[in-house]
Amino acid sequence: MRLFPIADDALTVEFGQAISPALHEQVCRLDQALAAQPFAGLRETVPAYASLGVFYAPDRVARAYPTYPSAQAAVISHIEGLLRDLPPADGFSRRRITLPVCYDLRCGPDLPFVAQQHGLCVEEVIARHTAPVYRVFMLGFLPGFAYLGLVDERIATPRRPTPRPHVPAGSVGIAGRQTGIYPTTSPGGWQLIGRTPVRMFDPFAPQPARLQPGDEVCFYPIPYEEWLAALASEAKGEWR
Repeated sequence: MRLFPIADDALTVEFGQAISPALHEQVCRLDQALAAQPFAGLRETVPAYASLGVFYAPDRVARAYPTYPSAQAAVISHIEGLLRDLPPADGFSRRRITLPVCYDLRCGPDLPFVAQQHGLCVEEVIARHTAPVYRVFMLGFLPGFAYLGLVDERIATPRRPTPRPHVPAGSVGIAGRQTGIYPTTSPGGWQLIGRTPVRMFDPFAPQPARLQPGDEVCFYPIPYEEWLAALASEAKGEWR
């Protein structure tokens, strides 16, 4: 573990340099510890794969902890104290969200390619994608875009060599051993294998992003007709 500044008002706590559920567990534990025991002047925390960004107001920190030589030193001292007494892995709350996905080829145009790459049938790709309980490692790329993992090695597929200029909102894709859901229509290079009718980002909601780092996510398949009906309900605000 290393702790280093990235700006005058921010630092990073790094637990490693790999995409690993075990490392991310430590990130989540520190994030929740800071939420439960914040220092004066804490602005926000930003969880990533194996690190936590900590942003603060230097003036407020300096006024609250005048015995330290700098605001940064005070923040480091507080974090080091939390690290010495982090709660156990089963000692913090974790949400589990279940999402419907339509794996019809009209929603997942890259399903045949993924299946062919691995010598599988389309049905087996779907079965392997819906089997795991995924972890939300971080949000990035787009507001509300959650990076989920880890995907079954038998269906892990690299990004497309040329991104699509238009990927519909709700599209579910694979990139390596990660899977994700495009929260809004955008360009994108992930292999598209399905679509969910659930709105993943609402800028007017109290918590705009449906998924948050540390959440657990499960997918289950739905037929195309059900996806269409659910999409219509979501547009009316009826789908939950």
